[in-house]
Amino acid sequence: QVQLVESGGGLVQAGGSLGLSCAASGRSFSNNAMGWFRQAPGKEREFVATISSGGSTRYADFVKGRFTISRDNAKNTVYLRMNTLKPEDTAVYYCAARGSTYGGIYYRESDYNYWGQGTQVTVSS
Repeated sequence: QVQLVESGGGLVQAGGSLGLSCAASGRSFSNNAMGWFRQAPGKEREFVATISSGGSTRYADFVKGRFTISRDNAKNTVYLRMNTLKPEDTAVYYCAARGSTYGGIYYRESDYNYWGQGTQVTVSS
C-alpha cells in the first residue's frame, strides 16, 4: 500500500523558516514527479511547488524565492524548505506523487495520484 507521510509542520513567527518532509513508502517514486500543495481555511487547495523526476522545479508565484523543493530518491522523500514565512502561508500542506513515470512538470491536483494526510503550518504575525 502506497503511503505519503508529511512531517515538519508547526508554529513559526513571520519571517521564520520551516522544513517539511514527505516520506513515501509502498513503491518507489524516483521516476515520478512529486509536488506540494496547500489549503488555507476557507480556501481551495492550491499548487505550491513541484519537482520532476529529473529534478526540474517550478513554483507558484507567491512562493518564488522563498520556498525550495528538493528530493532524495534514495530515501524516497521530497522536501519543502520554507523561508521568510508570512502569515498568509498558514495552511495545511500536502505532498503528492504522480503515478505515471512520464517526465514533465505538473501543476494540477488531478495530475497526482497519491496524497499525504497533510501537515499544519501556522505563521504568526
